[in-house]
Amino acid sequence: MLKPWLRTLVATAALLFTAVVAGYADNHSQNARTADVGFIEIDQDITLRRMIVHNPSPKGTVLFLHGFPETLYVWKDISIALGDEYEVHSFDWPGYGKSSRPAVEKFSYAPKSYADVLKAYIEKAGIDQLHLTIYATDIGALPALLLALDEPSIAKSIIVGDFAPFNRPAYMFESLQNLKAEPAASKTRAYMNKTSAEILANAYRRDLPKEQQFDLKVDVNYDMIRSWGHGDLTSADAFYYYYSNFTRDQEYFEAKLDKLRTPVKVIWGERDFYIEKEMGREFAAKTGAKFDVLPGVGHYPHLQIPEQTIREVRASFR
Repeated sequence: MLKPWLRTLVATAALLFTAVVAGYADNHSQNARTADVGFIEIDQDITLRRMIVHNPSPKGTVLFLHGFPETLYVWKDISIALGDEYEVHSFDWPGYGKSSRPAVEKFSYAPKSYADVLKAYIEKAGIDQLHLTIYATDIGALPALLLALDEPSIAKSIIVGDFAPFNRPAYMFESLQNLKAEPAASKTRAYMNKTSAEILANAYRRDLPKEQQFDLKVDVNYDMIRSWGHGDLTSADAFYYYYSNFTRDQEYFEAKLDKLRTPVKVIWGERDFYIEKEMGREFAAKTGAKFDVLPGVGHYPHLQIPEQTIREVRASFR
């Protein structure tokens, strides 16, 4: 018969072994999950590059929508982490990444046009809207909300942040203000194309204290750089065209705000250099949405503190 102290030692060792095995299994499972990158045709002019992390028995679906100057690769690690419970989708907006970049005569790159692309993607991908959370940031947020005006059941919930829902130039960085009207808009477009290397190197950490600055993952940075000039339009060109219709679509959205029925949560970086948090505060107050400000965080919370994005998505399903 084992002595009491020996029984305790054996029991402790068994518990430690179980914990190690469980931890290994969890890490192995996460490493085994892959992000499948491919293409899906939306119409004769638009083909989207997309990324999916599959789950054989998902508790729901997550759809990530990127901002400027990003591509779908900003969601890769977050998507793989969430793949333990959900099916996770993301795609490059037209004009970004490896998605189509048709001439502006065929596609306007306006927020409303992006809303139409989003609707088509959800339908063609066969996504279950009853169990869908859309997480959208920067230029991706207004299209999701415009779609929700017309189709409140487009998603179970929408998480948005660090964007400009209303026409409030005073809340925006000077170069963004300049994009809203000519002749400053064309000059800003030319300057952005001329300084693309600097934008891609520093846009996500600009104005953050040195101790809070961070580097992008190599694959994320590489994809943004090589995709900037993919096709006949640069990402700055697409951004310019988006802004040429931005004021119109912002004012439409605000006028129809009482039609917004889809549950929305608003998240904002306290140190957002491009769009002041007062913009998010006003939007949340007008819609009754919960508004969270992230201390010490800039315009790209999902890049700076991706674990927070993962927690927000999981919470949306509870």
